[in-house]
Amino acid sequence: MKNQTVFKRYEIKYLITKQQKNTITDIMCEYMYGDEYGKNTLCNVYFDTDDYLLIRRSIEKPIYKEKLRIRSYGLASPESKVFVEMKKKYKSVVYKRRIAMKEAAAMHYVCNKIQSQKNTQITQELNYFLSLYEDLAPKVFLSYEREAFYAKDDVNFRITFDENILWRDYDLSLCSGIYGTSILPDEKVLME
Repeated sequence: MKNQTVFKRYEIKYLITKQQKNTITDIMCEYMYGDEYGKNTLCNVYFDTDDYLLIRRSIEKPIYKEKLRIRSYGLASPESKVFVEMKKKYKSVVYKRRIAMKEAAAMHYVCNKIQSQKNTQITQELNYFLSLYEDLAPKVFLSYEREAFYAKDDVNFRITFDENILWRDYDLSLCSGIYGTSILPDEKVLME
């Protein structure tokens, strides 16, 4: 799934305990298999306007919302492959589109709003998004350890468990290290 560029999902999130996670994974192992990459650390830099328009809209729980991030699987270097991702939610359905780039090129592309020379539907959508929000800039770093499982009879059905969720609003780079303030208590897990 790391190389997939277009996603359509229904996402429901649950805050559970580690004990509940263990019970759930014990039961579902008959029906699901673990992601080929095992437990991953995902790092994200989220972009927003100076007045935090995107997050404010998201908190209002509208019918439609959107966000932009750059994601790496593990700590990145300037030459690492990362993903520029645009995520939109409409009536509980999540649409995600992404392109792969090197970390330095991705940050340059988004921060400087350099129009991508690739002429694909996804890059056109990203270029439009960047032109729509003139003061878009990195605002939050978010990382977490994720375990993903897929249904044996339907690879489109996925359950993920996110732990050790950390955030910061400074040093906003995928190359700066995995540290920050914990969002959840140690015994809690985010299941999606």
